[in-house]
Amino acid sequence: MNRRPLFGSLARISDLESDGFDVEAVDREAWRTSDYVLAEVIDPGQQNRVEFSTGRLASYDRGDLLMGALGVRHATLEATGDWRSIGPDLNMHMLTGAGLMGQATSVSAVLGSLARVRYLGHASREGSVVRMTDFVPDLEPVPYRTPTILVIGTSMSAGKTTAARVIVRLLHEAGLRVAGAKLTGAGRYRDILSMGDAGADPIIDFVDAGLPSSVCDPVRYRDAAQHLLTRIATSGVDVAVIEAGASPLEPYNGETAVAALGSAVRLTVLAASDPYAVLGVVHAFDRRPDLVTGITASTHAGIELVERLTGLRTLDVRDADEELRALVISALENTDS
Repeated sequence: MNRRPLFGSLARISDLESDGFDVEAVDREAWRTSDYVLAEVIDPGQQNRVEFSTGRLASYDRGDLLMGALGVRHATLEATGDWRSIGPDLNMHMLTGAGLMGQATSVSAVLGSLARVRYLGHASREGSVVRMTDFVPDLEPVPYRTPTILVIGTSMSAGKTTAARVIVRLLHEAGLRVAGAKLTGAGRYRDILSMGDAGADPIIDFVDAGLPSSVCDPVRYRDAAQHLLTRIATSGVDVAVIEAGASPLEPYNGETAVAALGSAVRLTVLAASDPYAVLGVVHAFDRRPDLVTGITASTHAGIELVERLTGLRTLDVRDADEELRALVISALENTDS
């Protein structure tokens, strides 16, 4: 192939970029979630940005080649799409800049048009399709007991990643070894990279377990979550800050992720878009977080309304280092490991 593809960050767990691959057109009935596929840009749209494995974003143009993976996205505020909805013309969309590919079924009016791409073929080696799962090492599962700060949200873009980053920084400054992880969501690398910038090591997400997004069969997701938690448990860290992307009520297997953490959770932080969303999650998910933050905590009015509606402690983590540090350290110290 004379034209060099742009590799989305879903390819970061693979050696496709360094060791090469063949391109083989595969019969539609044989396609699977996590297959690596090559596509050509038909229309860059307004979301014409690819995220590389470094986290850097770059634009692309008509005719450029993109390497990504087949998957499903179900974002309440941006776009939904599924590779199984791809039609006979084999045209599809870039559902995320990381290279998540499928047919968009609905797009938010505020997002802008997604890039349309044309399927060229699957990445293959020696006649076999290359999948993300090919690059996931086998690990012997171990019980997960790492003290964990869990960050969940009422929706996407509610402030989860900001909260996770601030908490990681405070724990790192306290001299603790911190793992940063994102167990659910749609493939993007920037969220856990920001945890790494704040001092987390290691940083991992569901992509490291071979999933382009966590919208998948619960049995498959449970195996992926066990793989990720085993990696954290054997990494030698003192504490993990774990984000469950989107909200636990969406089809990203958030409820399964939270259940897998079990009693290791020492503190649950809810990032909320507004006060009424806090009330909704408390009732629908039957869980009372230890702290509410996010967009709703960015004003005194939001804080006051959350506390009046729910009685939950509410804090803007961007401007409360001492109070947040005391809360997190106390949670880690007062519960047996």
